[in-house]
Amino acid sequence: MHLIFLHGPVASGKLTIARRLAERTGFALFHNHLAVDAVGAVFPFGSAEFVRLRERWWLDMFAAAANAGRSLIFTFAPEDSVSADFPERVQALVESAGGRVSFVGLTVSDTEQERRLVAEDRAAFGKLRSVDLLRELREMFRRCEAAMPAGVTVDTMVAGPDEAAESIIGTLRL
Repeated sequence: MHLIFLHGPVASGKLTIARRLAERTGFALFHNHLAVDAVGAVFPFGSAEFVRLRERWWLDMFAAAANAGRSLIFTFAPEDSVSADFPERVQALVESAGGRVSFVGLTVSDTEQERRLVAEDRAAFGKLRSVDLLRELREMFRRCEAAMPAGVTVDTMVAGPDEAAESIIGTLRL
């Protein structure tokens, strides 16, 4: 089992690139908003129950996939409602089942991030679309992203989604 842990700031292209990766690799796509939207339908974002249930769902899915030998791509936007040691716990869980984790970080400039933020397709999953709120939260996002484990980094200003997917595939030898 191989888990591609695709992380980056809001509007960095995580889901778009993850879809391209899934098409090319056959890996399942378990994107962040599947859990966020399901748990958020019942509990407010950031509440104790939201945080507990979202993490439980993530970890249970990783454990089941690892035990079944099912490779997958996970998209993740580091932020304060997720414990700082979450990536390391995911890695330990997957590796204990004989799998491996590859951390792939995406980057994007502030200007491009703000341009992408208001795109209509972001509304489909209730994603952040307020430039003012992004600006308020940007330093928190940067701090959380900086704490992520080292791995492959892709600048989504240089590589479009197809090129980014191909670069990740080549770098990770998928």
